[in-house]
Amino acid sequence: MPAARAARPDRPARLVVLVSGSGTNLQALLDACADPAYGATVVAVGADRDGIEGLARAERAGVPTFVARVKDHPTREDWDRALAEQVAAHEPDLVVLAGFMKLVGADFLARFGGRTVNTHPALSPSFPGMHGPADALAYGVKVTGATLFVVDAGVDTGAIVAQTAVPVEDDDDVDSLHERIKTAERAMLVETVGRMAREGYAVDGRRVRLGA
Repeated sequence: MPAARAARPDRPARLVVLVSGSGTNLQALLDACADPAYGATVVAVGADRDGIEGLARAERAGVPTFVARVKDHPTREDWDRALAEQVAAHEPDLVVLAGFMKLVGADFLARFGGRTVNTHPALSPSFPGMHGPADALAYGVKVTGATLFVVDAGVDTGAIVAQTAVPVEDDDDVDSLHERIKTAERAMLVETVGRMAREGYAVDGRRVRLGA
């Protein structure tokens, strides 16, 4: 079933951002949202653990935060349901997984499928999973990059919203390659989320169209 969100010229799009670590992509979004012309605002930041810099960034920016730890719930399904409830309380138009290191489940996707996006440090469908830059380097590709996709039940398998290419240099190691990918990924995330907010978007099967 196609999913779509029309642009809302009457107000900024409401973003809930989920993080697990330092929150550099979150910071880029917070900085972008400071400009009213960007068309979006971060209304809450959630995390799967306490005491991380991503939460501190949100608190310094005056953005409400919440934590949903898997270990605080009897089952992974209970955690997923609780996470969905906490996200829903902030009435997001779009949920952004910005270095969120947990897979969301069926309850979350039932509520936010089609309007949750995530990034992956490779050009999907190549090199899914936790080691995209290392796998690309080991395979010997000359170009890799980053992908922004609509989250589904798989691992880095959702419909592609945007991609950006990063050349692999002869002297690259995993760290140097990953750093360049992260820089390109951050710029792609900020640009594309802004367009989704300002222009709207439509998801129809594997196709995502901006400007819906």
